[in-house]
Amino acid sequence: MNTFRSRWILFCLSCSLAAGAQTGGTGDSARAHFTVVPLGVRGGLDESNLSAYMVAPAGSSDYICLDAGTLYAGIRKAVESGAFHGSVSYILQHAIKAYFISHPHLDHVAGLIINSPDDSAKTIYGLPFCLDVLKDKYFSWASWANFGDEGEKPLLKKYHYAPLSPGEEVAIPHTSLYVRAYPLSHGAPYQSTAFLVRRSEAHGDAYLLYLGDTGADTVEHSDKLRLLWQAVAPLVKAGQLKGIFIEVSFPNEQPERLLFGHLTPRLLLKELGVLEGLTGSNSIQGLPIVITHEKPSGNQEATIRKELEAGQPLPVRLLFPQQGKRLYF
Repeated sequence: MNTFRSRWILFCLSCSLAAGAQTGGTGDSARAHFTVVPLGVRGGLDESNLSAYMVAPAGSSDYICLDAGTLYAGIRKAVESGAFHGSVSYILQHAIKAYFISHPHLDHVAGLIINSPDDSAKTIYGLPFCLDVLKDKYFSWASWANFGDEGEKPLLKKYHYAPLSPGEEVAIPHTSLYVRAYPLSHGAPYQSTAFLVRRSEAHGDAYLLYLGDTGADTVEHSDKLRLLWQAVAPLVKAGQLKGIFIEVSFPNEQPERLLFGHLTPRLLLKELGVLEGLTGSNSIQGLPIVITHEKPSGNQEATIRKELEAGQPLPVRLLFPQQGKRLYF
């Protein structure tokens, strides 16, 4: 009887999670390809609202989490907003099937580390430079318990490390999603990662592109963003890329020498101009550009948004995500 009751409770909670994919947020849920729940949208100071985005095929409760700066507080906010129905612990343990970490800075991994004792067994995906820091600096017994399956012994083996190869797509178990990683420059010589998420559909594939922290090619003396734009240009032309999540950390007044591998409104619009040059203005017409990682110091967020909207010569659609509020693409 107890076993039956437990299974029934889990079934009901699972149905509630799926139902949550059809309520609230921005966009048309009936025609959506993806559902996204931002667990954290900022780039610093507020430890309860740091970079983390849950992504699933629309109508599904099988999510991956792109970065994990904030988990518990973000899930709680999503429950309060009606994006999810169920306990925070259940959503953490059962809805998130895997983590994809763009780079190992604390505002992108703190939630993963702090919540690890209560999390369920999962895979952590990332480029090798990122996973090496998790193994050597965070999930080591000198700083935290080693919940990984590599590194300092004893190994608790809750998390499995899965290194990605640039440009090589991997299928994500327990979901219908596929992910491909692309290197980014984040204040050379430091690195970050962009993740291209694919959903296979009967009438053609759909994609979302998420960028971790990144500097502009001109500032970084790099070609990483141009290579990324070249890779996704055919998807933009075909109408298959449904949205781009990209950071703008500082307003235009921030000196380039103090950007530390981040973008300003002017630099973002310049980079999007590169993408437009590769695809044509008709192709990027209405393309959703989701602004992430704004620094909340002073009045910077309001300034960033004003500068983006005032300086936008491109026919894209700017979106400013809110913690816990569901988005559709």
